Amino acid sequence: MKPYAQMTAAEREKELSALRERYLDFQARGLSLNMARGKPGKAQLDLVSDMLTVLTDPADCMDGGVDVRNYGELTGIPSAKRLFADLLGTAPEEILVGGNASLNLMYDLIAKAYTHGLLHSQRPWSQEETVKFLCPSPGYDRHFKISASFGMEMITIPMTAEGPDMDLVEEAVKDPAVKGMWCVPKYSNPEGIVYSDAVVDRIAALRPAAPDFALMWDNAYCVHEIYGEFVPFRDILTLCREQGNADMVYEFASTSKITFPGAGVAVMAASRENQKYYESLLTYQTISYDKVNQLRHVRYLKDKAGVLALMQRHAAILAPKFTAVLDALRAEIAPLQIATWTEPKGGYFVSVNAMPGTAKRVVALMKEAGVILTGAGATYPYGKDPADSNIRIAPSLPPVEELQQAMEVFCLCLRIAALEKLSAEG
Repeated sequence: MKPYAQMTAAEREKELSALRERYLDFQARGLSLNMARGKPGKAQLDLVSDMLTVLTDPADCMDGGVDVRNYGELTGIPSAKRLFADLLGTAPEEILVGGNASLNLMYDLIAKAYTHGLLHSQRPWSQEETVKFLCPSPGYDRHFKISASFGMEMITIPMTAEGPDMDLVEEAVKDPAVKGMWCVPKYSNPEGIVYSDAVVDRIAALRPAAPDFALMWDNAYCVHEIYGEFVPFRDILTLCREQGNADMVYEFASTSKITFPGAGVAVMAASRENQKYYESLLTYQTISYDKVNQLRHVRYLKDKAGVLALMQRHAAILAPKFTAVLDALRAEIAPLQIATWTEPKGGYFVSVNAMPGTAKRVVALMKEAGVILTGAGATYPYGKDPADSNIRIAPSLPPVEELQQAMEVFCLCLRIAALEKLSAEG
């Protein structure tokens, strides 16, 4: 196939006409496929469903001297703290074990910053004239929506192959109105980038003007390899403490894509002083999270080795799906030189950069053909991709056969949008 940019106008018109005929055929099939969110597929849920029978007797509900069916243990049961401390490389005293979603813990921390302030806040954030937050982009849309819901001014920080552009970050934090930064340090959403050691070191050594700067370290994919063995990651709490920034970082993780997304366990790791302060506010909010579910997870997962072994079984299910996406892009799109994409080794997404000015058109064409994608622009603050280029693909939910069909449609839509753009440009 000849690159589209090298075709004559007549060749492009002929190609576009043929592709539109194929597109009408797909529309007539009445497809109903969804690649919008990183939801585990049925095979992954079935993989862990035996966890439901781990606790079958009242005697099973004791965690040492703690009866998990009763009130108490506001910040989590001891065995769950030990398990997650082992996974994250922190101390059990630095772990708070919450409910089923790390997103809830992130939102709650920001909400408390607005209503009460954080440990080193001079006043609640709601009393600040302006609150700004750094948003490495492309990034996780729900992070940006949390910021937007509180009226923050979001500052886009471009992502590089090694993580956020640290020259821009170090300059931005000189502004005392900059109160924090969102980060997904391993297999970032959506590009699958692993922050380099150099970037992580610079982040840990930041000197923000705001004394209550919150480094929101969303380690969502810390054990989520797709290809190959587990890749260790560095303990950000220790790195920040060594740089005199012990209270700057809040690390989040969960079992949402390890066990059940709707009934997992989430954690927040933070300094002991941060944990004490957060607990002082949390005590008025709840008596405890679901400790039965916490214990169920501990008994099922057992330890770090148990988690990593389970994640290799997840990877065996996910790898063929990611391969289907990448194979389609390599075969159908690479020769045409109309898009670039990431080839992640872990995480839950493939990030495609279509021809600038065509992402919204591609997503709209997909929807009209019965395939739902994450909205164009969602991976940028305010939902505005300045290049109208980035498209996030979530391969995990559909079976491989459906995914292959969806990718056939996706490649077709990429081609149509690119040809339309080239034709419009003359």
